[in-house]
Amino acid sequence: MNDTNTGSDVRMAGLSRYIFTAPAWPRSLGIIILLGLLIDAASLRAGWVYPFFGTLTFTLPAVLATLLTRPLIRSRGKMITWNRSALLAAAGTVFAIIITVLPVVVGYADLLPLSFAIAMGFVFAIRLLVMAAIADYRLSRVFLPALPQSALGIIFASIPFGPGYLVLGVVLHLVFGFGCLLFVWFVERPLNKAFHISAFNFINTFIEHMTDGSKSMEDFFKEIGEEVSVPQVTLAFRREGKKDILFTVPNVHPGPMGEIGGSMLTRSIHDAFEEEVLTAHGCSTHDFNLVSESEAEKIIAAMRQSLDGARYAPFAGRSYRTGSGSVEVLCQPLGDALLMVSTRWPQKTEDLDFAIGMTVMAEAHCHFAHCAFVDAHNCMAEVASPVHLGSAVGNEYLAAAGKGITGAAGGAVHPFRAGVGRVVLPFTREQGIGDIGVQALVVECTGQKTAYILFDGNNTVEALRPAVFEAVRGLVDECEVMTSDSHSVNTISGKNPVGLRVPPETLAPYAAEAVKAAVDDLAEAKVAAATGWCQDVLVFGSNRISELASTVNAMLIFIPPLSLAVLLVAFLLSVLAYVVIG
Repeated sequence: MNDTNTGSDVRMAGLSRYIFTAPAWPRSLGIIILLGLLIDAASLRAGWVYPFFGTLTFTLPAVLATLLTRPLIRSRGKMITWNRSALLAAAGTVFAIIITVLPVVVGYADLLPLSFAIAMGFVFAIRLLVMAAIADYRLSRVFLPALPQSALGIIFASIPFGPGYLVLGVVLHLVFGFGCLLFVWFVERPLNKAFHISAFNFINTFIEHMTDGSKSMEDFFKEIGEEVSVPQVTLAFRREGKKDILFTVPNVHPGPMGEIGGSMLTRSIHDAFEEEVLTAHGCSTHDFNLVSESEAEKIIAAMRQSLDGARYAPFAGRSYRTGSGSVEVLCQPLGDALLMVSTRWPQKTEDLDFAIGMTVMAEAHCHFAHCAFVDAHNCMAEVASPVHLGSAVGNEYLAAAGKGITGAAGGAVHPFRAGVGRVVLPFTREQGIGDIGVQALVVECTGQKTAYILFDGNNTVEALRPAVFEAVRGLVDECEVMTSDSHSVNTISGKNPVGLRVPPETLAPYAAEAVKAAVDDLAEAKVAAATGWCQDVLVFGSNRISELASTVNAMLIFIPPLSLAVLLVAFLLSVLAYVVIG
């Protein structure tokens, strides 16, 4: 794994700082009313000729806009919450007061009509942009919902300023509306040119996913995706009178988040088979995220086809560890296959690139018909870059795997027993725990019991692995802790490891319970291995996530100066319009 945090995962997770939750609408309305009263008090104290200017031109338009925005948006088939509607009105009020009062504070009270008209034009532009982002990217469809606060402000201001003030208000709305169109065109251009997608539409679908679970984001991923064919190794354990077990290692990535793309891959595979299925994490980065949940059917179909006619053997070998540098691998020969579980604990562990897995599997084929190479994904210090072939850490993985392959060759010669256990945990995805909970596969060979413990989640905190090791002490002789890397536990940030929100000392007993259930379930077993090729699976594509993240981050860099330039032009045109109309 690279030491520099420059990977696509890091850049995508960095975008999460722009996401926040709107406060409850009573709080926003309270701020709106308080600000209006403060302006009223200041105007009365200063002896302005506009009594109750704050309530009339700031509070009333904002309150009415809060009430009108949601039904206007819903009439267009879109959604905005009361909390967001109130927050948007409150933000507009704050901006409007700052712009309106600024000339008065510096001694130009005569410019109050102009500054208020500019403020209303600015509020209209801000509401238009925000609604294009959170509700409907088509400006023509959010024009009317964006209008109430500023339009009502101008109408109410015409009471003290005179009917002719309406003309100035209309002109400045047109000026700021044009500036908004120009801004949107500039923002949309990079993503449209690179990926043929709309930036605002992408934001719309992201918010729809966050609020009501919509999967319309998958349409974007399909547009940028590309087809790949990847191997999937499955170990099938058959036991007389007991439930069969499948241990499978897909080489696609269970992301990107929530229930989008391949994030539900673990549950999809588990629910598709009568056997108890453990879905470990293979070698794949976010480039190999499935573009939609339906692509999981190709993975499942490849598994089924590969297992047809599989040959079962009643032999296995003892497990043992090998390593190189920071990498450690737990190896165990099972029939004509080799199971390898790699980890860098206590060093942080991120995704392994697909090329590393393919290289290890190719080398293993010198001695084994099949190789299930697992990235344990069991130590997260921070969101970090993936491990690529040719890097220093990548070479450590290859060296450790090479030692394991050589040492395990010809070792599957003993009868063995296998058992499985599963515990559904009383925790949520938000707490870092996926739907499957924790599973344990225990293989007993020549008296040695080896436990493969799999949490359905995205990585673990450093303290979880030793806590689990301590909890299963005495139950088994050897074990390893893994995660499925399921991104169903991630909605905004890439960092929600197992053990972050639920303490490791709370989780470890559940792992021990799963291991105990597996030990109690032990029975004489036969094992068959199969390598299925998942053909034409549509994934995000090589480096597409990195390119998308880089483009979005570049946009975020130039948006502030672009916004300032558009605002300056709009303010200059506003002053010109005021002079001409006046």
